[in-house]
Amino acid sequence: MPLRSAAAAMRLPKGLRGRVLAWTLAILVAIAVPAAGVFIWLVDSSVVKLGTLFAEKQILFDRYRGLESLMREVSLAETVARSPAILDWARDEADPVKAQRGLAELEHYRLSFKDRSYFVVLDGSGNYYFNDKANTYENDRLRYTLSRDNPRDGWYFKTIAQGSGCHLNVDHDDNIKVTKVWINCIIRDGDRALGIIGTGVDLSQFIREVVDIPQTGVHSMFVDRNGAVQAHRDPKLVDFHSLTKDSKAKKTIFLQLDHERDRHALAEMMQQVASGSALVSSRFMQIDGHRALVGVGYLDRLGWFNVTIMDVEAIIDRRLFLPIALLLAAMLVAAAALMTLAFQRRVLDRLARVEADVEKVQSGHFDEVTSDAADDEIGRLSRAFRGMASAVRDNTDRLEEMVRDRTRDLERLAHLDPLTGIFNRRGFEHAFDMGQSRARRAAAPMGLLLVDIDRFKPINDSHGHHDGDRVIIAVVERLTRLLRGCDVCARWGGDEFILLLDAGDRASLSAVATKICAAMRAQQVTLADGSLLPVTVSIGASLVREGQSLADAVGQADRALYAAKQGGRDTFVLDDDAWQSELHAAPPVSG
Repeated sequence: MPLRSAAAAMRLPKGLRGRVLAWTLAILVAIAVPAAGVFIWLVDSSVVKLGTLFAEKQILFDRYRGLESLMREVSLAETVARSPAILDWARDEADPVKAQRGLAELEHYRLSFKDRSYFVVLDGSGNYYFNDKANTYENDRLRYTLSRDNPRDGWYFKTIAQGSGCHLNVDHDDNIKVTKVWINCIIRDGDRALGIIGTGVDLSQFIREVVDIPQTGVHSMFVDRNGAVQAHRDPKLVDFHSLTKDSKAKKTIFLQLDHERDRHALAEMMQQVASGSALVSSRFMQIDGHRALVGVGYLDRLGWFNVTIMDVEAIIDRRLFLPIALLLAAMLVAAAALMTLAFQRRVLDRLARVEADVEKVQSGHFDEVTSDAADDEIGRLSRAFRGMASAVRDNTDRLEEMVRDRTRDLERLAHLDPLTGIFNRRGFEHAFDMGQSRARRAAAPMGLLLVDIDRFKPINDSHGHHDGDRVIIAVVERLTRLLRGCDVCARWGGDEFILLLDAGDRASLSAVATKICAAMRAQQVTLADGSLLPVTVSIGASLVREGQSLADAVGQADRALYAAKQGGRDTFVLDDDAWQSELHAAPPVSG
């Protein structure tokens, strides 16, 4: 080691750095460590206590809302199931007089149900009778006949096997095309089950009234005994057909928990409240990487659990602990004041001169920077800063130009789809705004085409995503070849593309759509293994009115695209034609 470096190392404890570190550590450790420990302990214990109390109140509140919403319907359905007219009809369905009385009884109660609808299944024949609030099926209440061979009818046979009582099931009935919280009450004649009668509560309305009440940091849901989600503000998390599903396929509350130990704990909490040993049970658990307080209550008349997930940090205002924080801050300020007095002349005044030099550099006055001649840390820093200022002056202009170039590149990439190189959704939104301005100057409407690859999901499933990408790239190449210089093509979604054309009128818009459909079916796509795959598209087209928003324009085109799909795919539909097709809509299609 050189003599100069060795001597500097030996002087370090006596230098500016050593003195500053010694005083800083001595004062801050003596004050900050115990103060921080006390503050953290107080905050955590208070948050846990207040959060637990809040959880119990929230669970009781959700329990009341859930019971209030459904219990009246359950009680009314039970009353109908015990009606003498219904029992007579269920015993002898073929008797027209009893059938007439039974249906009249159902119509009487239909007006009392909140949903103004009912259904009944008679066990002897398996016939399913239904009527809605609009009395749509007044003359055709026998909708279909259940079959044990039909998996979608499994709800009935599993419910009737439970013997008695009323049972809830969130389901979409494919025959009558409605999604509801179904209340299924078993019709009994002594020990004999004669069928099931009940009504439904619209799932969207139930979620809106009971689950989707806006509360900061609070998410409520209802689950069944297996944990399958029956009501949630996000419909994607609801476990439809849960009564007939295999347990491994259910969407359960347990899947939302990060750790297995929390899943076991939640199951124990559900058993605890179901047994009646506790009205409410709550515990902190890990969900999506965040610590949340999970509370559970039991709706015994419905067989459901109400589960509330609370972000305690969002619920409890940390300003409650402001006095303690102010106390700690005051102590730290006092320590800082002592340090300032001790090092004012030796440290702060000289640092102030360095700070003034920094401000000169920030203002662009690089030549006005001074230097400190002292042989300590601040002196060396001052001289080094002066040299750095000179280098910064030389490099600033060049770096700023590089930043501007890089910013332009990043902005361009942010508007492009990485797979196809065409605009992404953000880029298209910008192009749409520019197109609207151009259309106003030209006094001619633009055309919007929403292009969707037909049956793309089976392509991915059968050939893999790599070949799926090849199909997407091939479709984009054909689309761009057909466009003019002023037209815009963008990737709107996974297999959906959007085109903005200077169409002018419906005839030119139809012509472009016809060319696109023909270009797609004219040439098959070569896959990675060399095989050829025919590809077609469906197109929804619309003219964009002056001043119309992108959302409205896409909505028109999407309605037309839906009509094109309904019409058999490999075709296009203009938005006016889509309105007509909705009057005679067929069951939904996909892909």
